[in-house]
Amino acid sequence: MKQIIFFAIACLDLLGLSAWGQREVSNFDRDWRFARFGLQADGARLPEPDSLEAYGTDDTGWRKLDVPHDWAIEGPFRIDLEGFTGKLPWKGIGWYRKHFTVSVKDKKKRFYLDFDGAMANAEVWLNGQKVGGRPFGYSSFRVDLTPYVRFGEDNVVAVRLNTEKFGARWYPGAGIYRHVRLVKTEPVHVAHWGVFVTTPEITDDYAMASVSVEIDNNRQQAVAGHYTVDIYELDAHDVIGKRVASTSKRPIALNAASTVVDSVSLRVESPKIWDLEHTNRYMACVSVYDKNKLADVYETPFGFRTIQFTHDNGFLLNGKRVPINGTCNHHDLGALGAAVNRVALERQLRILKSFGCNALRTSHNPPAPELLELADKMGLLVMDELFDCWTVGKQENDYSTLFEKWHEKDIEMLVCRDRNHPSVIMWSTGNEVYEQYKPETGVARHLTEVVHRFDTTRPATFGASYPSKSAMNGTELQVDVHGMNYAAGVYGGPDFYGEFLNKKGHEHLSGYSSESSSTMSSRGEYFPRKFHVDSYDLTEPGWGGLPDWEFAALDKYPGICGEFVWTGFDYLGEPTPFNSDASVLLNHSAAMTEEELQKQREELVRIERNRPTSRSSYFGIVDLAGFPKDRYYLYKSRWMPDTPMVHILPHWNFPDRVGEVTPVFVYSSGDVVELFLNGKSLGKKERKPYEYRFRWDSVVYEPGELKAIAYKQGRKWAETFVRTTGQAVALKAVADKKRIKADGEDLVFVTVSLVDREGRAVPTAEPVISCSLTGDGEIVATDNGDPTCLITFSEPTRPAFNGLFLAIVKAKRGGHKPIRLTIESKDLEKAVVDITM
Repeated sequence: MKQIIFFAIACLDLLGLSAWGQREVSNFDRDWRFARFGLQADGARLPEPDSLEAYGTDDTGWRKLDVPHDWAIEGPFRIDLEGFTGKLPWKGIGWYRKHFTVSVKDKKKRFYLDFDGAMANAEVWLNGQKVGGRPFGYSSFRVDLTPYVRFGEDNVVAVRLNTEKFGARWYPGAGIYRHVRLVKTEPVHVAHWGVFVTTPEITDDYAMASVSVEIDNNRQQAVAGHYTVDIYELDAHDVIGKRVASTSKRPIALNAASTVVDSVSLRVESPKIWDLEHTNRYMACVSVYDKNKLADVYETPFGFRTIQFTHDNGFLLNGKRVPINGTCNHHDLGALGAAVNRVALERQLRILKSFGCNALRTSHNPPAPELLELADKMGLLVMDELFDCWTVGKQENDYSTLFEKWHEKDIEMLVCRDRNHPSVIMWSTGNEVYEQYKPETGVARHLTEVVHRFDTTRPATFGASYPSKSAMNGTELQVDVHGMNYAAGVYGGPDFYGEFLNKKGHEHLSGYSSESSSTMSSRGEYFPRKFHVDSYDLTEPGWGGLPDWEFAALDKYPGICGEFVWTGFDYLGEPTPFNSDASVLLNHSAAMTEEELQKQREELVRIERNRPTSRSSYFGIVDLAGFPKDRYYLYKSRWMPDTPMVHILPHWNFPDRVGEVTPVFVYSSGDVVELFLNGKSLGKKERKPYEYRFRWDSVVYEPGELKAIAYKQGRKWAETFVRTTGQAVALKAVADKKRIKADGEDLVFVTVSLVDREGRAVPTAEPVISCSLTGDGEIVATDNGDPTCLITFSEPTRPAFNGLFLAIVKAKRGGHKPIRLTIESKDLEKAVVDITM
C-alpha cells in the first residue's frame, strides 16, 4: 500500500501540483486487540459478554496482535473434528478492537475503513455505533466511519466475527485474515473501485484506453469541477515511468450528495502488450478537482491485452493460441493458514510456474487482492470465482443462506474490485451447483447478466459437475464460456468433448475443463502406510480421472481451451479418500442414483469406524509444505515440452523389497527413454500417441542405481538417476533467501533434508527434528507435508516426512540482530542457517 501512496505523490509531482487534496491510505493492520468467545479451541464454550462493541469496554486484558490473523490455524488439531475443514477448531466468535486518533485538522475529511476479507459474518462499529459489515467472509468491503469519528480523541473500531454460523466444505480460516486500510479523502473524490479501464482497440502502432470514472460528492451543496486522466508506464516494481497519454480537463457537475459517472478515451502510441512472458503494465492516474482545487488522486494499474475464447482453436491471448495449463487452488497458505501473506503467496506462484502452470482458478471464492497483483506481475491467467453454491446449499449456513440478499452485491464487489487486472480472463459465478441440472430456473443466465452490468469485456462462466448430464441440457447456453469439471473422466468419458463441440447450437460456444484429474497421492509413498495414497499417480476418486485422460482428450480436441487441475497445492481440509465426512457425497448427490447414494453412505460409515487422522488433501501436484510430488514432473513434462527434463519414480531405498517386482515410471519431455539398473539396460520406451508416461512395470528390485536417459528427435535430451543411499547422518538446510526485511511480514522458507555420509538425500528418513532461533526473529511455523500429521503448525518440533521438513522464519518488526536458525535431531549432525537483515 505504501507503493500506491508514493505513486500518487509522484503523480502530483509530475503534474506540478501540491498534495492539498491527496487521499491518504494508511495501513490499519497493526496493534489490534483480540478475544475469542463461543466455541473454544478445546471444544468448551466461553459465554460472550454483552456490549463488547461499546466505546468504554475495557480491552486492556485482550491479546495484542496484528492482522491479517487466522485464529483457527493456531489449533490444536483435534481428531474428533471434521476432516473436511481440516480438523482445526475454526468455529467460534471473535472480537477485534483497535484504538486510533484523528487530527482535529481533518474535520472536513471523509474516513473509510477497507477490509480485504473477514471470516465471517462481519459486523463493524466505530465508537459504539454500527457502521456496517459483510456476512460473506471472502468479500472485500468498505465501511464509512465519517459520521462517528471523534477528532482529537481516542477512537475505537470494534469488529465481531462469527464462524459458528458459517458453512464450509474445506478449511475457511477465521478472523480478520486479510488486510485492513484506513482511507482519508476530501468530500469530493473517486468512488470505491471507481475507475474502470478497458482497452477496446489494440494494434502494433497504437492502443485506446477507455477510462470510466465514478466520482462521489459528499458535500451538501452542488459542486462544479473537472477531472483529468494521465497514463504512465509502470515497471515490475511498481515504479512509474514516462507519461504516455493525457486528457484535457473534463468538466463535471455534481448535485449535493450525489455521484456522477463519466468516461474518456486516451490513445497510447506503440503500446507495450501484456502477456505471460512480458508483463507490461500501465497506471491510469485520475485527478479530481473541486472547483479549481485538487481534491483527489486515484490510480489503478492495467494492461493492454486481448482475450478470445474460440470454438475451434481454444483460447487466444493477443491473437495467439495459448493452452490453459491451469490449477485450482484454495486460499490457505498451508502451515500459515488463511492469513494472507504476500511473500508466501509469491512462493506458491513461483512453484506453480516452475512446472509450467500458467493459469489459476480461485476455487471456489474471491481471492485476496494480492494474488491478482502477483498474477499481473508474474504472468498468470486467472479464473476469478465467486461462489460454491447458489440457492441450494451443500453445508448448513453456507452461501445459499445469503444468496437472495447478497449475491448481486458480492458479484459487484468482485468484478469492480478486480476488473482492471490484465491477468483476469473469466468471471466464474459458481462451482458444481445444483441449479445446473435445472436450466429452467435461469439462475445461471441471471448471474451472467449481473456480471455483465459491471464488465462486458470478459466472459462469465461456472464449473459444471457431471457435464454429461449438465453440459448438454441448455445450462451451458446461459454462460459465455462453458466450464466442465471432469469431462475427460468417468462422468463423460474421453470422447465427451467431441460430443460437446459437435452438438447443434454449440457452433459458437467455447469450452474448457474447469476442474480436471483429482488424482491423489502422498509425497514419497509408493507402497503406502495407513491413511496414505501411493505416489504412482494412478489413484483417483470416483468422480475424477488421471492426468493422462485429460491430456489425451485435449490433444484430441484442440478446440477445448485447456484445463484447471484439481489441485496445484494440497490444502487444508477435504482429505479424500480419508474424509470420514459427507462433503463430497453432498456435493455430487444431485446427479447420483439412489443406489449410488446408498453405497456412498455405507462407505462413510465404514470409514468413520476407523477415523482417519488426515487433516489435509491428497490432490496437490505439490504438497502442503510446498515440496513437489512426483506428479509435478508429469505436468512439467506436459506443460514445458521444450525444457529438457527427466524424472524417475520411485526412489530406490527399499531394503525389504529385494527380489520383488517394483514398478518404475519415468516422466520426461523427451520422446524416447532408456532405463538402466546398475548399468544394465532395461530397454528403451518410445512415447506413443496419447501416452504420457514411460513405464517399466516388471522391474525386480535390487539396491544400487537406476538411471534414465531421455532422447528427443534422436538426440540425447536429459539424464537423471536415483540411488540407494546409506543411513542419514546429517541435516542439510537450504533457505530460499539469505536476507530478510525487518517489517514483520517478510518470510524465509528453509527446506531441511536428511543426507548420508556421501551427501545424498535419504528419501525415507523420518527422525524428529527440532528448530531453535536466536536474533530478532521467530519461527512462525513448521511442516513436513504429511497430511496425517496432527502436530500444531506453530510447534518448532516435528518428524520429517519422507526425508523433508520445512521451517518458516519471520523477522521482528524493526529488528536488527541477525537471525541464526539451528536445526537439530538426535544422533545427526545439525544444520545452521544464518539470515541477515
